[in-house]
Amino acid sequence: MAAKNGNGANGKHAGISDEAVRAKTGKAWQEWIDTIDKAGGRAMSHQQVAALLSEKFGVPPWWTQMVTVGYEQAVGKRVRLQKANGFAVSASKTVNLSAAAAFKAFSDAGKRATWMNDDFTIRKATAPRSLRITWKDGKSHVDVNIYAKGARKSQVSLQHSKLTSARTATQMKRYWGDALARLEWELA
Repeated sequence: MAAKNGNGANGKHAGISDEAVRAKTGKAWQEWIDTIDKAGGRAMSHQQVAALLSEKFGVPPWWTQMVTVGYEQAVGKRVRLQKANGFAVSASKTVNLSAAAAFKAFSDAGKRATWMNDDFTIRKATAPRSLRITWKDGKSHVDVNIYAKGARKSQVSLQHSKLTSARTATQMKRYWGDALARLEWELA
């Protein structure tokens, strides 16, 4: 059966090419889709498909998840950006700020107000490396990781998860790209 989403046309699902999935699992995408369908995959949960891949076909753990997600996207059981607990987006930018300054830009409300107008609750912070945040909606989470790239440069990577819809995820993807650009513009 042919894949349902547009990614399948070029031999790519879950952002992984046919060549990569074949090299690591022994089968290309369409072969996996046909194999999982034959085993009753359309009626299986995510966990059941992953168990099938692991137990019956010996697919390594990371690839088990990737093939399961690719299969779910191909047959219309999952859409782009969708995770088991909602939708998630990520953003990353290398900024002309030290890791400590980038950390303070998130952790200090006064600094944050110069580049971001939104409020959130910091659940856990490990200076100058990471913050775990509950977003202003009280439901979604933002994980911020900061990597030093020198004395005055760092990479800020974040993932915003537990978003309620693909539309919200798309909006937040744009929001975080703009926010990280403002972070550097206002504070660097």
